[in-house]
Amino acid sequence: MSETPALVTALWPLAPSSATDWLLELAGDGVTGFMPPPLPDAVWVLNAMYEHEQGPTDMSHDEHNRARLTDGRIKPQIVAGIDLTGVGTATGGDLGRAEHPGPGWRRLRWAELARRAGDPLVPDGLLPSYRCFPSAKKEGSWPLGISPPTEGSLDRETWNRLIEILTEHSPAGADTRCLAYYNPLMLRDADFGNLHVRVGRLGAARILYDNPEVDFSPSNLWAEDHSWVTCTDYDLWATKVAGPAPLIEALLDDTEIEAVRLPWAP
Repeated sequence: MSETPALVTALWPLAPSSATDWLLELAGDGVTGFMPPPLPDAVWVLNAMYEHEQGPTDMSHDEHNRARLTDGRIKPQIVAGIDLTGVGTATGGDLGRAEHPGPGWRRLRWAELARRAGDPLVPDGLLPSYRCFPSAKKEGSWPLGISPPTEGSLDRETWNRLIEILTEHSPAGADTRCLAYYNPLMLRDADFGNLHVRVGRLGAARILYDNPEVDFSPSNLWAEDHSWVTCTDYDLWATKVAGPAPLIEALLDDTEIEAVRLPWAP
C-alpha cells in the first residue's frame, strides 16, 4: 500500500471547497455528509454484515469482552489514571472501513436477519443505524458470531460494486468526471473551514477506499454534471444514492448489493 498516497494524489487531486456549494444549497449542512433529496429517485444501499458459519452463539460481544478481562486475556483500559474497564457496552460494532472477515464467515443479508429476529428491516421513521435489529442484540450488544455493519463507511465489497453500477449508468462510463467529499469528522487533520474535496474519474474511484488520510469511504461522491450523488452519513449504516430511475432500479435489482426504499426518507 506504500504507493497508495501518491496514486490518490495523482488520480484524485484536491478540488476547491466551493465544489460542494451546490450540495450545500441542495441538502444543507454537510458536517456528517450532504444528504440529498431524490434526483428524481433515491434508494438506500445497506452496509454489509457477516455471520460466522457456526452461527451467532448465545454469548454477546460484551460478555466475551468482560470474560477476557476477567481471565486476563486483555488488559484493563487505563486513561489518565482512571480505569475505564467495564464502562459502556462492547456492542461488536465499529466505525469506518470494513470488509469480508475471511474464512468461516458469510454475508448475512439484512432481510434474512429481519425475518429471523422478527424486526423490520429499518424501523418506521428511522434511518439505517445502530437502532436497527433490537431483538437480535442482548442489552445492546450483538451476538459474538455476528459482525454488524460499521458506521460512516461503506464496506469494501459494497463500495466496489456500487462503483461498477454507477459506471454502467453514467453516460461517459469510466471516464465520468466525479468529485469526492470527506466530512471534517473523518479527517485526521480536520478543517471545518476548508472542506476536503477531490476530483477524478469514476473508473479510478476504487482507490479512494484506501485513501490514507481517512479510515472511511467518501461522505459524498457525485458526477460533475450532478446527475447522481451518493451520501454516506458519518452516523449511519447505509449510503443514500440519488439519481435517475434506471440507476435506482439497478441498485434495487442487484444480487450483490442490498438496497431498500424508505418512504419516510425518500
